Amino acid sequence: MENLKKNREFIIRYFNAISGAKKTRELCEQFTNDEKLIEHIQFFEGAFPKYELFIEEMVTEGNKVVVRGRATGIHSGVLNGIPPTGKRMDLPFIIRYTIENGKISDHWLLADQMILMEQLGIMPKEETH
Repeated sequence: MENLKKNREFIIRYFNAISGAKKTRELCEQFTNDEKLIEHIQFFEGAFPKYELFIEEMVTEGNKVVVRGRATGIHSGVLNGIPPTGKRMDLPFIIRYTIENGKISDHWLLADQMILMEQLGIMPKEETH
């Protein structure tokens, strides 16, 4: 139980440290040695500088922490060739972290890219019937 609490508190510290901050490699490396996660964070930081992260739900089991949350920010950098739109992103996501030796060693992320493209005005919003 103590380890679950430590992992939960670690992820909360991680979110608090990077949310709304400039996400440098040095900052990321304080919390993770997962190179793909660092690349992902820096990619989104380039398109949505100082984007914020919000935890809506968290589940811990063993050395895994699953977060359902949201990322918010303003599209003020290039995103996969899409020039800045100045529009706001409010992107729901689910991410699973594996924590080993006090750092995130692996992650799995699911985010709805269609919602993001609709929010940026790249794709029309799907009509519901």
